[in-house]
Amino acid sequence: MCKNLVGMLFGAAVSLSSAHAIAAEDVFSAAGASAAAIQGQVDAFRTSLGTLNANVAGSFASGRREINWDGVPDALSAPNNMPANFFNVNSPRGAVFSGPASGFKVSGNAAVGAPTEFSEINATYRSLFTTFSAPRLFTALGSPFVDVLFFVPGSTTPAVTTGFGAVFTDVDLANDTSIQFFGVNNNSLGVFAVPNTAGNATWRTSSNASNVWRDLRSRSSFGTKPGFTRAAASARLPSSANTGSRM
Repeated sequence: MCKNLVGMLFGAAVSLSSAHAIAAEDVFSAAGASAAAIQGQVDAFRTSLGTLNANVAGSFASGRREINWDGVPDALSAPNNMPANFFNVNSPRGAVFSGPASGFKVSGNAAVGAPTEFSEINATYRSLFTTFSAPRLFTALGSPFVDVLFFVPGSTTPAVTTGFGAVFTDVDLANDTSIQFFGVNNNSLGVFAVPNTAGNATWRTSSNASNVWRDLRSRSSFGTKPGFTRAAASARLPSSANTGSRM
């Protein structure tokens, strides 16, 4: 089954050599039956992270990056798999997907005759899943877990980020879907449950101090169904930064 992640967002990141101490986090969370019901919290999280940066290699002095699943071309969408490093190599955002999954997939585009909402996996998914920003969703294959690893965009230099957020769809059960954050020593920074609702559910977090860096990676657990729809707000996620600066 798929528990779809509708979107991801993460804040400016820096290389490990530039990481500072950890501060208490601010949490942004909302649940609702439609994208409009959660838009306010999505926008508040975006504002807390800063201006949206261009999808180019390297880092910026401030701001955020977002992942939009619609940025994945039809040739790398369902029924085909998406490369795990697409949002670091093909379109530099500083994010690489990893974990126990056998692969990663973005749902197809009906305009080119491709299956939508992962209906090629299960025909009922089309009626269960909704998009935060149409038409694509994202999912891991063969596992309910997805790790997001942060890098200086366009490079293999590990980075940390000030915040990360995601939008999920069809979260039916309470305390069944969650996001876990890890620090520079691979230590857990906490597990946060995604609110359950029949429609869309969002969860966000960001640092409350602009010069504090903490997240080396995050893990999303989809619970009893698979799937991401869009990463970071609508389909975007803020990325990592390079040495001494932000993305």
